[in-house]
Amino acid sequence: MRIGIDISQLAYGSTGVANYLSNLVRELIKNNKHEYVLFFSSLRRNLPKELESELTSLGHVSIKKFKLPPAALDLLWNSAHIVPIEVFIGRIDMFISSDWSEPPTKAKKATIIYDLIAYKYPEETHNETEFNLNRLNISSNIVAIQKRKLEWVKKESDVVFCISESSKSDAVEILGLDPKRVEVIYPGIL
Repeated sequence: MRIGIDISQLAYGSTGVANYLSNLVRELIKNNKHEYVLFFSSLRRNLPKELESELTSLGHVSIKKFKLPPAALDLLWNSAHIVPIEVFIGRIDMFISSDWSEPPTKAKKATIIYDLIAYKYPEETHNETEFNLNRLNISSNIVAIQKRKLEWVKKESDVVFCISESSKSDAVEILGLDPKRVEVIYPGIL
């Protein structure tokens, strides 16, 4: 089986999302019966070199890196929902998306939900788009991005992984997901 995983959030160092995702990927790739194709995209950030070396030292793991900003992927995948992930990483049997964007795919799809803060506490989350012309930077509206992504999750994901029973409960209650499609995979501690 050829499994694709979006690892773009690993660019954000030691955040909770990056820690969860790196531990999950490390555990998954221990199963060398499968081939893993890891998708990484960031305009300004890089994949930590030590982690990249660790992942690519295995013969059944490859990383496809791109310099696309998260705002472009939000537009491409969460808004327009065009250009399947296979265009970037090739044919896959399963794709696991993470925190920021939800690409279309012909493969089976799994998605990770960390929390539903965008729905529960939008005022506590960055909920405006801001432009800084001096730095040529756009600070995206995280609430809107998360809501666009989660609409595709509801429609397309075969399984949704949540990091806790609380997140699972929120996914079922707030998003209306069928509890049979939602699994809890607790964060590991290394």
